Amino acid sequence: MQTYTIVVCDHIHQKGLDLLEAHPDITLINAADEPKEKLIREIIPKADVAITRSSTDVDSFFLEHATRMKALVRAGVGVDNVDIPGCSKQGIVVMNVPTANTIAAVEMTMTHMLSCVRQFPYAHNNLKQDRVWRRQDWYGTELKDKKLGVIGFGNIGSRVAVRAKAFEMDVITYDPYIDPTKATDLDIAYTTDFDEILSCDIITIHTPKNDETIDMITAKEIAKMKDGVILINVARGGLYNEQDLYDALKSGKVAMAGIDVFTKEPATDNPLLDLDNVTVTPHLGANTRESQQNIAIQSAENAIAAAKGISYPNALNLPIKESELPDFVRPYLELAQKIGYMSAQLTSSGIKSLKIKTEGPISDYLDSLATFTAVGVLRSALTEDEVNYVNAEYIAKEREMEIAKEQHPNTSGFKNLLTVKLGTQNGNVLRISGTVFEESQQRIVDVDGYTLDLEPKGRLILFKNNDQPGVIGDVGRIIAEHNINISDFRLGRDGKGQAMAVVRVDDEVTPDLIEELGKLEACISVRYANV
Repeated sequence: MQTYTIVVCDHIHQKGLDLLEAHPDITLINAADEPKEKLIREIIPKADVAITRSSTDVDSFFLEHATRMKALVRAGVGVDNVDIPGCSKQGIVVMNVPTANTIAAVEMTMTHMLSCVRQFPYAHNNLKQDRVWRRQDWYGTELKDKKLGVIGFGNIGSRVAVRAKAFEMDVITYDPYIDPTKATDLDIAYTTDFDEILSCDIITIHTPKNDETIDMITAKEIAKMKDGVILINVARGGLYNEQDLYDALKSGKVAMAGIDVFTKEPATDNPLLDLDNVTVTPHLGANTRESQQNIAIQSAENAIAAAKGISYPNALNLPIKESELPDFVRPYLELAQKIGYMSAQLTSSGIKSLKIKTEGPISDYLDSLATFTAVGVLRSALTEDEVNYVNAEYIAKEREMEIAKEQHPNTSGFKNLLTVKLGTQNGNVLRISGTVFEESQQRIVDVDGYTLDLEPKGRLILFKNNDQPGVIGDVGRIIAEHNINISDFRLGRDGKGQAMAVVRVDDEVTPDLIEELGKLEACISVRYANV
Protein backbone atom coordinates (compact mmCIF):
# COMPACT_ATOMS: atom_id res chain seq x y z
CA MET A 1 0.00 0.00 0.00
CA GLN A 2 1.35 3.39 -0.96
CA THR A 3 1.65 5.82 1.94
CA TYR A 4 1.87 9.60 2.01
CA THR A 5 3.57 11.81 4.57
CA ILE A 6 1.71 14.87 5.85
CA VAL A 7 3.63 17.28 8.08
CA VAL A 8 1.67 19.58 10.42
CA CYS A 9 3.94 22.60 10.92
CA ASP A 10 1.80 24.63 13.35
CA HIS A 11 -0.77 23.84 16.02
CA ILE A 12 -4.21 22.78 14.81
CA HIS A 13 -7.21 21.40 16.69
CA GLN A 14 -6.91 17.78 17.84
CA LYS A 15 -9.88 16.81 15.62
CA GLY A 16 -7.74 17.47 12.55
CA LEU A 17 -4.86 15.40 13.92
CA ASP A 18 -7.26 12.57 14.76
CA LEU A 19 -8.55 12.59 11.18
CA LEU A 20 -5.02 12.34 9.78
CA GLU A 21 -4.06 9.55 12.17
CA ALA A 22 -7.16 7.55 11.26
CA HIS A 23 -6.05 7.05 7.64
CA PRO A 24 -3.89 3.92 7.26
CA ASP A 25 -2.16 5.27 4.14
CA ILE A 26 -1.20 8.58 5.82
CA THR A 27 1.96 9.00 7.87
CA LEU A 28 1.46 11.99 10.17
CA ILE A 29 4.38 14.03 11.47
CA ASN A 30 3.14 16.57 14.01
CA ALA A 31 6.02 19.05 14.09
CA ALA A 32 4.14 21.99 15.64
CA ASP A 33 6.46 22.12 18.65
CA GLU A 34 9.69 21.64 16.71
CA PRO A 35 12.11 24.57 16.28
CA LYS A 36 11.59 26.09 12.82
CA GLU A 37 15.17 25.42 11.78
CA LYS A 38 14.78 21.70 12.52
CA LEU A 39 11.29 21.61 10.99
CA ILE A 40 12.48 22.99 7.67
CA ARG A 41 15.89 21.32 7.41
CA GLU A 42 15.01 17.85 8.70
CA ILE A 43 11.26 17.29 8.45
CA ILE A 44 9.95 19.24 5.47
CA PRO A 45 12.09 17.16 3.01
CA LYS A 46 9.94 14.15 4.01
CA ALA A 47 6.60 15.86 3.33
CA ASP A 48 4.27 15.06 0.46
CA VAL A 49 1.89 17.68 1.89
CA ALA A 50 2.34 20.27 4.64
CA ILE A 51 -0.27 22.02 6.79
CA THR A 52 0.82 25.47 8.00
CA ARG A 53 -0.58 28.46 9.82
CA SER A 54 0.80 31.95 10.31
CA SER A 55 3.74 30.80 12.44
CA THR A 56 5.58 29.13 9.55
CA ASP A 57 6.80 31.23 6.63
CA VAL A 58 6.69 29.38 3.32
CA ASP A 59 9.59 31.30 1.80
CA SER A 60 12.62 30.46 -0.34
CA PHE A 61 14.31 28.70 2.60
CA PHE A 62 11.23 26.52 3.18
CA LEU A 63 10.81 25.75 -0.53
CA GLU A 64 14.48 24.87 -0.92
CA HIS A 65 13.89 21.94 1.43
CA ALA A 66 10.39 20.97 0.16
CA THR A 67 11.93 18.64 -2.39
CA ARG A 68 9.08 16.10 -2.58
CA MET A 69 6.15 18.30 -1.63
CA LYS A 70 3.23 18.46 -4.05
CA ALA A 71 0.71 20.46 -2.01
CA LEU A 72 0.52 22.87 0.90
CA VAL A 73 -2.57 23.67 2.98
CA ARG A 74 -2.71 27.04 4.73
CA ALA A 75 -5.03 26.37 7.67
CA GLY A 76 -7.01 29.60 7.49
CA VAL A 77 -7.83 32.33 5.00
CA GLY A 78 -4.74 34.52 4.72
CA VAL A 79 -1.73 33.40 2.69
CA ASP A 80 0.46 36.46 3.32
CA ASN A 81 3.24 34.20 4.61
CA VAL A 82 3.19 31.89 1.57
CA ASP A 83 5.32 32.54 -1.52
CA ILE A 84 2.67 31.43 -4.01
CA PRO A 85 4.74 32.16 -7.17
CA GLY A 86 7.63 30.23 -5.61
CA CYS A 87 5.33 27.30 -4.86
CA SER A 88 3.94 27.42 -8.40
CA LYS A 89 7.41 27.37 -9.92
CA GLN A 90 8.19 24.28 -7.84
CA GLY A 91 4.89 22.60 -8.75
CA ILE A 92 3.36 22.87 -5.29
CA VAL A 93 -0.39 23.42 -5.19
CA VAL A 94 -1.33 25.98 -2.53
CA MET A 95 -4.72 25.66 -0.83
CA ASN A 96 -6.36 27.64 1.94
CA VAL A 97 -9.46 27.10 4.09
CA PRO A 98 -11.45 30.25 3.38
CA THR A 99 -14.82 29.52 4.98
CA ALA A 100 -14.10 27.59 8.18
CA ASN A 101 -13.62 30.71 10.31
CA THR A 102 -16.16 32.91 8.52
CA ILE A 103 -18.69 33.19 11.32
CA ALA A 104 -16.00 33.75 13.94
CA ALA A 105 -14.58 36.69 11.96
CA VAL A 106 -18.05 38.10 11.29
CA GLU A 107 -18.99 38.03 14.96
CA MET A 108 -15.64 39.54 15.97
CA THR A 109 -16.34 42.40 13.58
CA MET A 110 -19.71 43.02 15.20
CA THR A 111 -18.06 42.78 18.64
CA HIS A 112 -15.59 45.53 17.78
CA MET A 113 -18.31 47.64 16.21
CA LEU A 114 -20.47 47.43 19.32
CA SER A 115 -17.47 47.95 21.60
CA CYS A 116 -16.58 51.13 19.74
CA VAL A 117 -20.02 52.71 19.76
CA ARG A 118 -20.57 51.86 23.45
CA GLN A 119 -16.89 52.09 24.60
CA PHE A 120 -17.51 48.82 26.34
CA PRO A 121 -13.91 47.82 27.24
CA TYR A 122 -13.24 51.16 28.96
CA ALA A 123 -16.48 51.14 30.91
CA HIS A 124 -15.73 47.57 31.92
CA ASN A 125 -12.21 48.40 33.12
CA ASN A 126 -13.39 51.53 34.91
CA LEU A 127 -15.80 49.50 37.01
CA LYS A 128 -13.98 46.19 37.41
CA GLN A 129 -10.39 47.35 37.76
CA ASP A 130 -10.75 50.93 39.05
CA ARG A 131 -13.95 50.19 41.05
CA VAL A 132 -15.46 53.48 39.86
CA TRP A 133 -19.22 53.81 39.20
CA ARG A 134 -19.54 56.78 36.81
CA ARG A 135 -22.32 56.15 34.32
CA GLN A 136 -22.14 59.73 33.04
CA ASP A 137 -18.65 59.10 31.59
CA TRP A 138 -19.81 56.40 29.22
CA TYR A 139 -22.42 57.83 26.91
CA GLY A 140 -22.24 55.90 23.68
CA THR A 141 -24.13 56.00 20.44
CA GLU A 142 -26.37 53.51 18.62
CA LEU A 143 -25.86 51.47 15.48
CA LYS A 144 -29.45 52.05 14.41
CA ASP A 145 -29.71 54.46 11.46
CA LYS A 146 -25.93 54.78 11.17
CA LYS A 147 -24.45 54.34 7.70
CA LEU A 148 -22.03 51.41 7.47
CA GLY A 149 -19.52 51.13 4.62
CA VAL A 150 -18.35 47.57 3.92
CA ILE A 151 -15.16 47.31 1.85
CA GLY A 152 -15.03 43.81 0.37
CA PHE A 153 -18.21 41.76 -0.02
CA GLY A 154 -16.93 38.20 0.18
CA ASN A 155 -17.80 35.48 2.68
CA ILE A 156 -17.18 37.71 5.69
CA GLY A 157 -18.10 41.19 4.43
CA SER A 158 -21.45 40.02 3.08
CA ARG A 159 -22.40 38.41 6.39
CA VAL A 160 -21.34 41.48 8.34
CA ALA A 161 -23.64 43.52 6.09
CA VAL A 162 -26.59 41.18 6.73
CA ARG A 163 -26.09 41.39 10.50
CA ALA A 164 -25.74 45.16 10.35
CA LYS A 165 -29.11 45.30 8.56
CA ALA A 166 -30.57 43.43 11.53
CA PHE A 167 -29.36 46.36 13.68
CA GLU A 168 -31.33 48.64 11.30
CA MET A 169 -28.19 50.20 9.87
CA ASP A 170 -28.00 51.75 6.42
CA VAL A 171 -25.45 49.55 4.64
CA ILE A 172 -23.47 50.17 1.45
CA THR A 173 -20.64 48.08 0.00
CA TYR A 174 -17.71 48.61 -2.34
CA ASP A 175 -16.21 45.61 -4.15
CA PRO A 176 -15.24 45.96 -7.82
CA TYR A 177 -14.81 42.18 -8.16
CA ILE A 178 -18.38 41.07 -7.52
CA ASP A 179 -21.59 41.14 -9.49
CA PRO A 180 -23.55 44.05 -7.93
CA THR A 181 -26.63 41.81 -7.65
CA LYS A 182 -24.82 39.82 -4.97
CA ALA A 183 -25.30 42.89 -2.76
CA THR A 184 -28.55 44.30 -4.08
CA ASP A 185 -30.30 40.91 -3.81
CA LEU A 186 -29.63 41.19 -0.05
CA ASP A 187 -31.05 44.73 0.03
CA ILE A 188 -27.53 46.12 0.41
CA ALA A 189 -26.60 49.22 -1.59
CA TYR A 190 -23.66 48.81 -4.00
CA THR A 191 -21.29 51.52 -5.19
CA THR A 192 -18.36 51.85 -7.55
CA ASP A 193 -17.47 55.23 -6.03
CA PHE A 194 -15.05 54.67 -3.16
CA ASP A 195 -15.76 58.18 -1.84
CA GLU A 196 -19.29 57.02 -0.97
CA ILE A 197 -17.76 54.52 1.43
CA LEU A 198 -15.52 57.20 2.92
CA SER A 199 -18.59 59.29 3.76
CA CYS A 200 -20.08 56.61 6.05
CA ASP A 201 -20.40 56.81 9.84
CA ILE A 202 -18.65 53.46 10.34
CA ILE A 203 -16.30 51.70 7.90
CA THR A 204 -15.23 48.06 8.09
CA ILE A 205 -12.76 46.42 5.72
CA HIS A 206 -12.84 42.77 4.58
CA THR A 207 -10.33 42.32 1.75
CA PRO A 208 -7.32 40.07 1.29
CA LYS A 209 -3.90 41.61 1.80
CA ASN A 210 -2.10 42.19 -1.49
CA ASP A 211 -0.37 44.95 -3.45
CA GLU A 212 -3.72 46.53 -4.26
CA THR A 213 -5.04 46.64 -0.70
CA ILE A 214 -1.98 47.40 1.44
CA ASP A 215 -2.39 50.96 2.76
CA MET A 216 -5.85 51.09 1.20
CA ILE A 217 -6.77 53.64 3.87
CA THR A 218 -4.18 56.38 4.42
CA ALA A 219 -4.26 60.02 5.55
CA LYS A 220 -5.59 60.96 2.10
CA GLU A 221 -8.69 58.76 2.48
CA ILE A 222 -9.15 59.65 6.15
CA ALA A 223 -9.24 63.35 5.24
CA LYS A 224 -12.35 62.68 3.14
CA MET A 225 -14.15 60.93 6.00
CA LYS A 226 -16.65 62.41 8.41
CA ASP A 227 -15.32 63.87 11.61
CA GLY A 228 -15.89 61.25 14.30
CA VAL A 229 -15.89 58.26 11.95
CA ILE A 230 -15.42 54.77 13.41
CA LEU A 231 -13.04 52.34 11.65
CA ILE A 232 -12.94 48.55 12.04
CA ASN A 233 -10.31 46.06 10.87
CA VAL A 234 -10.66 42.35 11.59
CA ALA A 235 -9.21 41.32 8.21
CA ARG A 236 -5.45 41.73 7.78
CA GLY A 237 -2.88 44.08 9.28
CA GLY A 238 -1.68 46.84 6.98
CA LEU A 239 -4.93 47.56 5.16
CA TYR A 240 -5.06 50.77 7.21
CA ASN A 241 -1.79 52.71 7.31
CA GLU A 242 -1.12 52.43 11.04
CA GLN A 243 0.77 55.71 11.42
CA ASP A 244 -1.96 57.64 9.61
CA LEU A 245 -4.61 55.87 11.67
CA TYR A 246 -2.74 56.74 14.86
CA ASP A 247 -2.53 60.41 13.88
CA ALA A 248 -6.26 60.53 13.04
CA LEU A 249 -7.23 58.87 16.31
CA LYS A 250 -4.95 61.24 18.23
CA SER A 251 -6.52 64.28 16.57
CA GLY A 252 -10.09 63.01 17.01
CA LYS A 253 -10.80 62.89 13.28
CA VAL A 254 -11.40 59.18 13.84
CA ALA A 255 -13.48 58.84 16.98
CA MET A 256 -12.85 55.15 17.62
CA ALA A 257 -11.16 52.21 15.96
CA GLY A 258 -11.67 48.50 16.53
CA ILE A 259 -8.51 46.60 15.58
CA ASP A 260 -7.88 42.87 15.71
CA VAL A 261 -4.94 42.69 13.27
CA PHE A 262 -1.68 44.61 13.00
CA THR A 263 1.05 45.14 10.44
CA LYS A 264 3.60 43.48 12.71
CA GLU A 265 2.51 40.80 15.14
CA PRO A 266 2.79 40.20 18.06
CA ALA A 267 1.88 43.87 18.45
CA THR A 268 2.69 44.34 22.11
CA ASP A 269 4.59 47.59 21.47
CA ASN A 270 2.30 49.06 18.82
CA PRO A 271 1.60 52.79 19.42
CA LEU A 272 -2.13 52.22 18.86
CA LEU A 273 -2.21 50.48 22.25
CA ASP A 274 -1.36 53.79 23.93
CA LEU A 275 -4.59 55.47 22.80
CA ASP A 276 -7.81 55.59 24.77
CA ASN A 277 -10.09 55.49 21.73
CA VAL A 278 -9.06 52.10 20.34
CA THR A 279 -10.48 48.67 21.14
CA VAL A 280 -7.90 45.98 20.43
CA THR A 281 -7.67 42.20 20.42
CA PRO A 282 -4.63 39.99 19.65
CA HIS A 283 -5.71 38.63 16.24
CA LEU A 284 -8.66 36.67 17.63
CA GLY A 285 -10.87 36.82 14.53
CA ALA A 286 -10.74 33.06 14.01
CA ASN A 287 -10.35 32.13 17.65
CA THR A 288 -13.52 30.32 18.51
CA ARG A 289 -13.66 26.66 19.44
CA GLU A 290 -16.00 26.00 16.54
CA SER A 291 -13.84 27.74 13.92
CA GLN A 292 -10.59 26.15 15.11
CA GLN A 293 -12.18 22.73 14.91
CA ASN A 294 -13.62 23.47 11.46
CA ILE A 295 -10.28 24.79 10.20
CA ALA A 296 -8.42 21.71 11.43
CA ILE A 297 -10.92 19.25 9.96
CA GLN A 298 -11.10 20.98 6.58
CA SER A 299 -7.31 21.35 6.44
CA ALA A 300 -6.83 17.66 7.19
CA GLU A 301 -9.44 16.61 4.61
CA ASN A 302 -7.85 18.86 1.98
CA ALA A 303 -4.37 17.56 2.78
CA ILE A 304 -5.48 13.93 2.47
CA ALA A 305 -7.23 14.56 -0.86
CA ALA A 306 -4.17 16.40 -2.22
CA ALA A 307 -1.73 13.74 -1.02
CA LYS A 308 -3.68 11.07 -2.86
CA GLY A 309 -4.08 13.29 -5.94
CA ILE A 310 -7.87 13.11 -5.68
CA SER A 311 -8.58 16.85 -5.64
CA TYR A 312 -7.19 20.20 -4.53
CA PRO A 313 -10.04 22.06 -2.76
CA ASN A 314 -9.70 25.86 -2.71
CA ALA A 315 -6.47 25.72 -4.73
CA LEU A 316 -5.05 29.21 -5.26
CA ASN A 317 -2.63 28.50 -8.09
CA LEU A 318 -4.27 25.89 -10.32
CA PRO A 319 -5.23 27.14 -13.80
CA ILE A 320 -8.92 26.58 -13.12
CA LYS A 321 -11.23 25.24 -10.43
CA GLU A 322 -12.48 21.96 -11.87
CA SER A 323 -15.72 22.22 -9.92
CA GLU A 324 -16.54 25.41 -11.83
CA LEU A 325 -16.05 23.87 -15.29
CA PRO A 326 -19.05 23.23 -17.52
CA ASP A 327 -19.24 19.57 -18.46
CA PHE A 328 -18.46 20.24 -22.13
CA VAL A 329 -15.04 21.77 -21.32
CA ARG A 330 -13.45 18.83 -19.50
CA PRO A 331 -12.91 16.59 -22.55
CA TYR A 332 -11.33 19.54 -24.38
CA LEU A 333 -8.78 19.97 -21.58
CA GLU A 334 -7.89 16.29 -21.90
CA LEU A 335 -7.77 16.59 -25.68
CA ALA A 336 -5.49 19.63 -25.46
CA GLN A 337 -3.02 17.73 -23.29
CA LYS A 338 -3.09 14.71 -25.63
CA ILE A 339 -2.47 16.86 -28.70
CA GLY A 340 0.37 18.64 -26.93
CA TYR A 341 1.93 15.32 -25.94
CA MET A 342 1.49 13.88 -29.43
CA SER A 343 2.81 17.01 -31.15
CA ALA A 344 6.00 17.07 -29.09
CA GLN A 345 6.76 13.46 -30.01
CA LEU A 346 6.31 14.20 -33.70
CA THR A 347 8.87 17.01 -33.80
CA SER A 348 12.46 16.31 -34.76
CA SER A 349 14.17 19.09 -32.81
CA GLY A 350 13.72 21.28 -29.72
CA ILE A 351 10.47 23.18 -29.39
CA LYS A 352 10.78 26.95 -29.71
CA SER A 353 7.13 28.05 -29.65
CA LEU A 354 3.67 26.80 -28.79
CA LYS A 355 0.53 28.48 -30.10
CA ILE A 356 -2.98 27.47 -29.04
CA LYS A 357 -5.87 28.69 -31.16
CA THR A 358 -9.54 28.20 -30.29
CA GLU A 359 -12.85 28.64 -32.10
CA GLY A 360 -16.26 28.44 -30.47
CA PRO A 361 -17.43 28.56 -26.82
CA ILE A 362 -14.27 26.81 -25.57
CA SER A 363 -12.47 30.11 -26.24
CA ASP A 364 -13.71 31.25 -22.82
CA TYR A 365 -11.31 28.69 -21.33
CA LEU A 366 -8.30 29.44 -23.52
CA ASP A 367 -5.93 30.09 -20.61
CA SER A 368 -6.68 26.70 -19.07
CA LEU A 369 -6.48 24.95 -22.43
CA ALA A 370 -3.07 26.54 -22.96
CA THR A 371 -1.87 25.26 -19.58
CA PHE A 372 -3.03 21.71 -20.29
CA THR A 373 -1.44 21.82 -23.74
CA ALA A 374 1.86 23.01 -22.28
CA VAL A 375 1.78 20.17 -19.75
CA GLY A 376 1.31 17.69 -22.60
CA VAL A 377 4.17 19.17 -24.62
CA LEU A 378 6.57 19.22 -21.67
CA ARG A 379 5.66 15.72 -20.47
CA SER A 380 7.12 14.31 -23.66
CA ALA A 381 10.50 15.03 -22.08
CA LEU A 382 9.75 15.34 -18.35
CA THR A 383 7.98 13.19 -15.76
CA GLU A 384 4.77 13.94 -13.88
CA ASP A 385 6.88 14.74 -10.83
CA GLU A 386 8.78 17.38 -12.81
CA VAL A 387 5.94 19.15 -14.62
CA ASN A 388 2.29 19.72 -13.69
CA TYR A 389 -0.51 22.21 -14.19
CA VAL A 390 1.00 24.58 -11.64
CA ASN A 391 4.56 24.89 -12.90
CA ALA A 392 4.16 24.21 -16.64
CA GLU A 393 4.37 27.83 -17.75
CA TYR A 394 7.39 28.46 -15.50
CA ILE A 395 9.22 25.48 -16.99
CA ALA A 396 8.31 26.60 -20.52
CA LYS A 397 9.75 30.02 -19.78
CA GLU A 398 12.96 28.50 -18.39
CA ARG A 399 13.28 26.49 -21.61
CA GLU A 400 12.67 29.66 -23.65
CA MET A 401 9.55 28.11 -25.16
CA GLU A 402 7.17 30.91 -26.09
CA ILE A 403 3.47 30.28 -25.44
CA ALA A 404 0.89 32.23 -27.45
CA LYS A 405 -2.92 32.09 -27.28
CA GLU A 406 -5.41 33.19 -29.92
CA GLN A 407 -9.20 33.29 -30.13
CA HIS A 408 -10.62 33.15 -33.65
CA PRO A 409 -14.10 33.50 -35.13
CA ASN A 410 -15.72 30.12 -35.64
CA THR A 411 -15.35 29.39 -39.37
CA SER A 412 -14.37 25.73 -39.13
CA GLY A 413 -17.81 24.18 -39.34
CA PHE A 414 -17.27 22.54 -35.94
CA LYS A 415 -19.02 23.79 -32.83
CA ASN A 416 -15.61 24.04 -31.14
CA LEU A 417 -12.15 23.65 -32.58
CA LEU A 418 -8.77 23.54 -30.83
CA THR A 419 -5.58 23.94 -32.86
CA VAL A 420 -2.06 23.41 -31.51
CA LYS A 421 0.88 24.74 -33.50
CA LEU A 422 4.47 23.87 -32.56
CA GLY A 423 7.49 25.71 -33.90
CA THR A 424 10.85 23.96 -33.65
CA GLN A 425 14.39 25.20 -33.42
CA ASN A 426 15.16 23.93 -36.93
CA GLY A 427 12.36 26.07 -38.35
CA ASN A 428 9.76 23.35 -38.88
CA VAL A 429 6.12 23.84 -37.92
CA LEU A 430 3.57 21.18 -36.92
CA ARG A 431 -0.16 21.93 -36.70
CA ILE A 432 -2.80 19.60 -35.25
CA SER A 433 -6.50 20.41 -34.78
CA GLY A 434 -9.05 18.54 -32.73
CA THR A 435 -12.63 18.66 -31.53
CA VAL A 436 -15.07 16.69 -29.38
CA PHE A 437 -18.20 15.11 -30.82
CA GLU A 438 -21.33 14.50 -28.78
CA GLU A 439 -20.36 14.43 -25.09
CA SER A 440 -16.82 13.08 -25.00
CA GLN A 441 -15.69 11.60 -28.35
CA GLN A 442 -12.31 13.24 -28.84
CA ARG A 443 -11.08 13.45 -32.41
CA ILE A 444 -8.11 14.83 -34.29
CA VAL A 445 -9.54 16.30 -37.47
CA ASP A 446 -6.50 17.86 -39.12
CA VAL A 447 -2.74 17.29 -39.17
CA ASP A 448 -0.73 19.84 -41.16
CA GLY A 449 -3.64 20.48 -43.51
CA TYR A 450 -4.59 16.82 -44.03
CA THR A 451 -8.21 16.18 -43.04
CA LEU A 452 -8.56 13.13 -40.81
CA ASP A 453 -10.94 11.52 -38.32
CA LEU A 454 -8.59 10.07 -35.74
CA GLU A 455 -9.03 9.11 -32.09
CA PRO A 456 -6.00 10.45 -30.19
CA LYS A 457 -4.82 7.29 -28.49
CA GLY A 458 -2.44 4.40 -28.92
CA ARG A 459 0.70 3.85 -30.99
CA LEU A 460 0.43 6.03 -34.10
CA ILE A 461 2.64 6.03 -37.20
CA LEU A 462 2.23 9.13 -39.37
CA PHE A 463 3.36 8.41 -42.92
CA LYS A 464 3.44 11.30 -45.40
CA ASN A 465 3.91 10.31 -49.03
CA ASN A 466 3.48 11.16 -52.69
CA ASP A 467 -0.06 10.12 -53.58
CA GLN A 468 0.52 7.19 -55.94
CA PRO A 469 -0.72 3.59 -56.33
CA GLY A 470 0.63 0.85 -54.10
CA VAL A 471 1.74 2.95 -51.14
CA ILE A 472 -0.86 1.65 -48.70
CA GLY A 473 0.02 -1.91 -49.64
CA ASP A 474 3.74 -1.31 -49.17
CA VAL A 475 3.18 0.28 -45.73
CA GLY A 476 0.96 -2.60 -44.61
CA ARG A 477 3.42 -5.20 -45.89
CA ILE A 478 6.42 -3.72 -44.04
CA ILE A 479 4.48 -3.41 -40.79
CA ALA A 480 3.33 -7.05 -41.14
CA GLU A 481 6.91 -8.19 -41.77
CA HIS A 482 7.79 -6.76 -38.35
CA ASN A 483 5.02 -8.95 -36.87
CA ILE A 484 2.98 -5.90 -35.82
CA ASN A 485 -0.80 -5.84 -36.08
CA ILE A 486 -2.64 -2.82 -37.52
CA SER A 487 -5.73 -1.83 -35.52
CA ASP A 488 -6.75 1.28 -37.47
CA PHE A 489 -5.74 3.03 -40.69
CA ARG A 490 -6.75 6.62 -41.57
CA LEU A 491 -5.90 8.44 -44.77
CA GLY A 492 -5.94 12.13 -45.64
CA ARG A 493 -5.15 13.74 -49.03
CA ASP A 494 -4.31 17.32 -49.84
CA GLY A 495 -5.53 17.27 -53.44
CA LYS A 496 -2.08 18.40 -54.61
CA GLY A 497 -0.45 15.05 -55.07
CA GLN A 498 0.40 14.23 -51.46
CA ALA A 499 -1.27 12.12 -48.79
CA MET A 500 -0.89 11.28 -45.10
CA ALA A 501 -1.65 7.92 -43.55
CA VAL A 502 -2.06 7.54 -39.79
CA VAL A 503 -1.65 3.90 -38.79
CA ARG A 504 -2.53 2.72 -35.27
CA VAL A 505 -0.77 -0.49 -34.28
CA ASP A 506 -1.08 -2.87 -31.36
CA ASP A 507 2.59 -3.51 -30.71
CA GLU A 508 5.73 -1.55 -29.91
CA VAL A 509 7.20 0.32 -32.85
CA THR A 510 10.95 -0.05 -33.27
CA PRO A 511 13.41 2.41 -34.86
CA ASP A 512 14.13 -0.27 -37.49
CA LEU A 513 10.48 -0.20 -38.63
CA ILE A 514 10.47 3.60 -38.90
CA GLU A 515 13.76 3.49 -40.83
CA GLU A 516 12.44 0.87 -43.26
CA LEU A 517 9.23 2.81 -43.91
CA GLY A 518 11.33 5.89 -44.59
CA LYS A 519 13.18 4.09 -47.39
CA LEU A 520 10.01 3.63 -49.46
CA GLU A 521 10.29 5.55 -52.70
CA ALA A 522 7.02 7.43 -52.14
CA CYS A 523 7.86 8.44 -48.56
CA ILE A 524 8.20 12.14 -47.75
CA SER A 525 8.39 11.71 -43.95
CA VAL A 526 7.53 9.16 -41.30
CA ARG A 527 7.00 9.94 -37.62
CA TYR A 528 5.82 8.08 -34.55
CA ALA A 529 3.92 9.00 -31.37
CA ASN A 530 2.54 6.96 -28.49
CA VAL A 531 -0.44 8.78 -26.96
